[in-house]
Amino acid sequence: MNETISIQQLKSGMFVVEVTKQTGKVKIKNQGWVKTAEAIKKLKKVGVLEVVIDPSKTLQKDPPPPVKTEQVDVQNSPEDTVHNEPQTPADPWASSVSFEKEVGKAQKLYNQAKALQKRAFADIQQGKNIDVKPFKDVAHGFMDSVFRQQDALTCLTRMREKDAYLMEHSINVSILITIFAKHLGFSSDLIHELATGALLHDIGKVKIDEDILLKPSKLTDEEFEQIQQHAHFSKEILEQAGLSGIAIEIAGFHHERIDGSGYPYGKKGDELSQYARMAAIIDVYDALTADRVYKTGLTPIAAFKILKDGAGTAFDDTLVNQFIQCIGVHPVGTLVKLSNHKVGIISRSNPSNPMRPVVKVFYNAKHSRYIEVEDINLAKGWADVELEAAVKPELFGLDLMRFFKSSMIG
Repeated sequence: MNETISIQQLKSGMFVVEVTKQTGKVKIKNQGWVKTAEAIKKLKKVGVLEVVIDPSKTLQKDPPPPVKTEQVDVQNSPEDTVHNEPQTPADPWASSVSFEKEVGKAQKLYNQAKALQKRAFADIQQGKNIDVKPFKDVAHGFMDSVFRQQDALTCLTRMREKDAYLMEHSINVSILITIFAKHLGFSSDLIHELATGALLHDIGKVKIDEDILLKPSKLTDEEFEQIQQHAHFSKEILEQAGLSGIAIEIAGFHHERIDGSGYPYGKKGDELSQYARMAAIIDVYDALTADRVYKTGLTPIAAFKILKDGAGTAFDDTLVNQFIQCIGVHPVGTLVKLSNHKVGIISRSNPSNPMRPVVKVFYNAKHSRYIEVEDINLAKGWADVELEAAVKPELFGLDLMRFFKSSMIG
């Protein structure tokens, strides 16, 4: 719940929602974190006396705030504007281990989560309540991996198995919401709640007929009504298992839309928390980019376009923009073609220049043959090579899962 405090009570790390009392006519251009004492001094300077904060978003020392989160920006004269803090070499959110070292651990964690999903589905089918503790443990594992080296788990969310969507989707949403919450500077406890809820957000699909879930053709009105109930079932299952709060919101409301066009409850606007809005965006993004038995997934850029088209109506406009900034134009794990005809997977991102990541190449499109695996850092020493486009593996007949397991994990 939001709180109104005086400017004297405002501390570094607090999230400012709005200004409620002031002597001047300053306007807050965007909500955000006040990350320095200097920023607070500037707010006082322009006459701010009282603000509304969201205590749930107060940045904690563990984990420390990322440099990319929005800073409170005051619209006034140039000298009175509170700017974002520049990134420094001592960025506490920088990866503590290499991608190569983390990816093996990430794969084991991902497999553990899939096994846990299968066991939970079996328990529900047998009329048992699910044990949520193992899910909480896996959520902690995702957090630890993301804080060590988030590119490893990000890459795994892009390695899809067409017949495993039901299991992988919830895992991917959990990983992506962890990364997104980290980007937004949420506290570790809050991130853990989000990750746990996302892991279980689609558990209600176990109560939907499999023929309907996997139907390749258009659903009938009756079948679609059944599909819509899975969110209600998920909420019900988690409540019976003893979960509450954010996890319940994500499970029950991830298909709701801010314009009221979602399901199953038709909630809209302020009825949907920031967490439910985040889950809605990520749920759609992962579904759009997924390869399934009956369809090929979209590229991330194509999925981002759909989200942008729905921003402000179906989806929260600010959160859509923040999510795209967080994930990047070409997310880690995306298959890309370079201007030198080499094809590979983006293995490390480059936030300062998204079009110049590290690409692990393994195929030559011009000669239609595999080549020796090589890391090409487009930001260093490869100025004459450009990232041309994201491509689908089907274009070259590539099996990314096979390559990933043999070449990146060993």
